[in-house]
Amino acid sequence: MTRIAVFAYSDVGHACLKLLFERGEQVVLVATHADDPGEHRWFESVADLSRARGVEPVVVSGGGNEALAKVRAASPDLIFSFYYRDILPAAVLQAPRLGAFNMHGSLLPRYRGRAPVNWAVLNGETRTGATLHVMTEKADAGDIVDQEAVPIGPDDTAVEVQRRVTNAAVQVLGRRLEEIKAGRAPRRPQNESQATTFAKRRPEDGRIEWSKKTSQEVHNLVRAVTHPYPGAFSDVLGSGRVYVWKTRVPNLAAHDNFPGQIRQEQGHLYVACADDHYVEILSLQRAGEPEVSAKDFKINLRDTR
Repeated sequence: MTRIAVFAYSDVGHACLKLLFERGEQVVLVATHADDPGEHRWFESVADLSRARGVEPVVVSGGGNEALAKVRAASPDLIFSFYYRDILPAAVLQAPRLGAFNMHGSLLPRYRGRAPVNWAVLNGETRTGATLHVMTEKADAGDIVDQEAVPIGPDDTAVEVQRRVTNAAVQVLGRRLEEIKAGRAPRRPQNESQATTFAKRRPEDGRIEWSKKTSQEVHNLVRAVTHPYPGAFSDVLGSGRVYVWKTRVPNLAAHDNFPGQIRQEQGHLYVACADDHYVEILSLQRAGEPEVSAKDFKINLRDTR
């Protein structure tokens, strides 16, 4: 049987590793990350899955000598990386005779880098997908083996799209696994002229800039970072930080109102944006308080800015 080493984390990591176990593959190494206590883990555990299937997972710090030592000890024929967060060095990628392959959450060469689904939603894309590709020293740049596209609806949140991407990743892995094991997986180079790369997102990137963003851009930001992610936030909705969890674009003009100005009427809460249109806030939360609907949110207009 083909000896497989897996570097995995998050939902895609769990789903793809589960497929390998369900197909009876010989998984000889599972490397993952320790959960960050400062990060809300909303996905199933790769470590728990591996342990339940009789493979004791290892936590590898970084992608350097420690990873190489683990790989050499396991002597795999093939390496997969499924949403593993570190870049594996060339020595690791060159170790298995059948090569190393990564599953990325976009339609490469677009949206290389971290948080590809969040960025795609934030930028108002109408589709994304999963790409299985050959791993190289440059992240997300290797030859494409296969891709599966998924739609992004105008009101879809990032986690809703992420679930589709996870399912797409499992589909791609399932239909290409035997070819990869046989050493005859299809490969096509990425078109570098079409490549885009995005950085890791931070919680502070969720600030809503009413004076710079259109109503559609504010809506895209909110759905890109809403639950289970840290959330979009603003200081114009009363004293202190307020998180905005759900919005819609009502196509309502906000003429003669400055960006950030609030309009609250009949249970509806609107905020003017840079395009002279309102975005409607449906669900929000003051820091340290429960999340509430707009009709239950009390604003002290003297505190707004």
